[in-house]
Amino acid sequence: MKLAVTGGAGFLGGNLVRALLAQGHSVRVLIREDRAGIEGLDVEELSGDVRNLSDLQACFQGVDAVFHCAAVVSILGSQGGWVEAVNIGGPKNVVQACLDQGVQKLVHFSSVHALDPRPQQEPIDENRALCSQKDLHHPAYARSKAAGEAEVWKGVERGLDACILNPSGMIGPYDFRPSPLGEALLQMQRRSLPGLVNGGYNWVDVRDVVDSAIAALERGRAGERYLVTGHSTSIRELADAAFAVTGAKPPVFTSPLWLAKLSAPLLEGWAKWRKQPPLYTRESVQVLGDNDDFVYQKAANELGHSPRALEESLRDAYAWFDGRDNGPGQSGRP
Repeated sequence: MKLAVTGGAGFLGGNLVRALLAQGHSVRVLIREDRAGIEGLDVEELSGDVRNLSDLQACFQGVDAVFHCAAVVSILGSQGGWVEAVNIGGPKNVVQACLDQGVQKLVHFSSVHALDPRPQQEPIDENRALCSQKDLHHPAYARSKAAGEAEVWKGVERGLDACILNPSGMIGPYDFRPSPLGEALLQMQRRSLPGLVNGGYNWVDVRDVVDSAIAALERGRAGERYLVTGHSTSIRELADAAFAVTGAKPPVFTSPLWLAKLSAPLLEGWAKWRKQPPLYTRESVQVLGDNDDFVYQKAANELGHSPRALEESLRDAYAWFDGRDNGPGQSGRP
């Protein structure tokens, strides 16, 4: 098949492109700036931006299906409207371009953050309501992903065969940038974290998300959402699992959530003054305290989603990071 991937040079997109090529598909990749994630791959590259409909029209011309991966992941609010422009305007343009170009299938990547975590004590499945755009309790990123889903549903109503995948926090290889979670893993390995936060999250291997996305190309039902999540653990448990892989002891201190919330604005201000990413923000602390009880049974039944053990994901992620740092063919550990 001839397939198009937006955000194909990113963490998720780069893993997806590799899997598609391994299956013999022809892949066209829309790239905005950084192409490190697909360096050396046999793909057709097209420079463009999902905020520009004309770029997407050109990218989707003559393709059978589209995977829409491009997004802005933010723990720093709207970032001057950039988050909404990409995460809402992007899907709107993708849907229009798919309809205009006669694309047979769209697989759109959303996020578990698009779903309202409340009520906090009840498991979250595909029937959970989207985050309300009017409820500012939800971070800008969550609201933008919810609104992006709404644009896809509008496309389905217009006859587009599209389904949505909602992954949780992704871990794995080919994390070139790296992602926020990948950076946190590297900080654990370097022992540069002063402490941990007494919260938790749900982690899934990016390759398991990719496998489910490829299954969705054939079996994903139009107008359906699929949670493609993994294992919920505390930050302390994640750090201990990373320690088992790297041998780098995690910080002893674990901050209670209330203290992290109190100190987050100070860290944000300090990081802004130093022109560096903050250790954590009010939004990231909120996520670590939110409901992370996600049910992926629907994706398991219909797409074969089967998340591998967290330890395997960490081992492969660190092996890839070490191989990148030490040069081709090197792993940095047995």
